[in-house]
Amino acid sequence: MVGVSSSFETKIAVVLRDDLAGWQSLNVTAFLVSGITAATPELVGEPYADADGTTYLPMLGQPVMVFAADAGVLRAAHGRALGRGLRIAVFTADLFATGNDADNRAAVAKVARDDLDLVGIAVHGPRNAVDKIVKGAWMHA
Repeated sequence: MVGVSSSFETKIAVVLRDDLAGWQSLNVTAFLVSGITAATPELVGEPYADADGTTYLPMLGQPVMVFAADAGVLRAAHGRALGRGLRIAVFTADLFATGNDADNRAAVAKVARDDLDLVGIAVHGPRNAVDKIVKGAWMHA
């Protein structure tokens, strides 16, 4: 995998439910990674510039590993992340029917943690801890 290095002390991982449509996987990944970025702005690198001096926005300074899993493995990863005290971003099936941030938060708030219909989570933390959290998931194709 180009650009992936094991030199980082931390890891960013997204785990997606394996039955999502392609557009859903991309949408969920983008939303979840935005949560990691907002919570840990120090992960953002410097702005980019091309040889002509055109500047571009900065991006995360380390790779994002994207995994797929069935609903049971996803739920287990959610529990392991919370059990390790790591903050995670969640995306539930209900969010596909909402159209704004306030409605998204309300949709999550009305469901108990163990009853969330998870379609994806994102976690950032120590490499070894994240590896244990995503156990059972596979690299997303």
